[in-house]
Amino acid sequence: MVGVEYLAMTDEEQAFEHGGKCRWQAHRGRYRECVVGSFAECVLHFDMDAFFVEVERRRDPSLRGVPVIVGGIGPRGVVASASYEARRRGVRSAMPTAHARRQAPSARFIPPDHSAYRDASREVFEVIETFTPLVEQLSVDEAFLDISGLRLHYDSVEDVGSSLRSAIKEATGLPASVGIATSKLIAKLASEEAKPDGMFIVRAGTETAFLHPKDVGELWHVGQATRARLEELGIVTIGDLASFPLDTLRRRLGPTMGAMLSDLAAAHDPRPVVSGGGAKSISVEQTYETDIDDPAVLERELLKHADLLSRRLRSAGMAGTTVTLKVRLADFDTLTRSETGSATSSAHDLFEAGKRLLERSGVGDRPIRLLGVGMTGLEPIDAPKQLDIGGPGWSEVDDAVAKVRDRFGDGSVGPARLVDPPKCQDS
Repeated sequence: MVGVEYLAMTDEEQAFEHGGKCRWQAHRGRYRECVVGSFAECVLHFDMDAFFVEVERRRDPSLRGVPVIVGGIGPRGVVASASYEARRRGVRSAMPTAHARRQAPSARFIPPDHSAYRDASREVFEVIETFTPLVEQLSVDEAFLDISGLRLHYDSVEDVGSSLRSAIKEATGLPASVGIATSKLIAKLASEEAKPDGMFIVRAGTETAFLHPKDVGELWHVGQATRARLEELGIVTIGDLASFPLDTLRRRLGPTMGAMLSDLAAAHDPRPVVSGGGAKSISVEQTYETDIDDPAVLERELLKHADLLSRRLRSAGMAGTTVTLKVRLADFDTLTRSETGSATSSAHDLFEAGKRLLERSGVGDRPIRLLGVGMTGLEPIDAPKQLDIGGPGWSEVDDAVAKVRDRFGDGSVGPARLVDPPKCQDS
């Protein structure tokens, strides 16, 4: 779908467009301010279309118009991104590559080039920041924008969305889809409606008409387990959830989750766009061609991940407070464990935290298919920290290692346990 789609407004809903200051009675007696000179639909969500695939097509035009799958190409690989031609054949992200090959045997399979995707992401966000500084980046190819103040420069939200998409396409050659609405929740769902390469606008006052027919699984925080519990209550659509007694939801889902989902189903999402956050997490993970069932080998792989994650954090100039371990077992059961402490980017700290989390996961000697380590709670690496009365520590070791690697290459120095011993030669 290419172009603009939006829900029609009633006469009463036109009040949101008059440009003066008004008070809009929202759900459950809550009120929302419409500030003079601002758009009522003040949140824009953009999402690049099949981003990794389109970056590959930009440098290899022969990939255009054919099914393309980016991901691990080995027997244990996983799909990272699939073109819409491949998606029509049933290929989805996170699908095992072997399965994708059966679904789309004629597809072009390409190993990922994350350096190229980061470079393309910087190009995209440089364009976006010429429109507004109020950008909340969610990932390399997705963000929310607060466009409430752009009425001085554009006649309508359609003009904002069209101009943004055109500017990205002109500067980078990459397609983007845009959703525009009064809140993050609705704007995110609107951008899904816009795909591929389109724009969808949900007018103020029409949120529930747009939202309620949708499957309840499309709401944030509704994973497989929560969805199953909702279906047990006869809740299939978001409209079903909106009309369900709140007290019962709280008892069945817990007070916090029940109230939150009830609010979202009523299209109440007051969260503002929070700018300046940049990347929310940095992580490393690997799917292995052969399951790991040796604890010593697993610990060595954990050290390798910690070393690489430390390098990525330091390259981004970031440290983090929360370490997360991800383990996928041979039967595809996936476990995650997290630990929060002082901000760090030290490979030693990451490794020690990873070992503690691995012990907490309780996997024992069960075969492991995938191992990942990530860091959230990011902050600048030079942010003020509690003084360490113990003197120089592992961060100074990392500084020294980084200097050697910068001069002689990444393979010039590293943890001794990751160095393979020299092979003995017969005399």
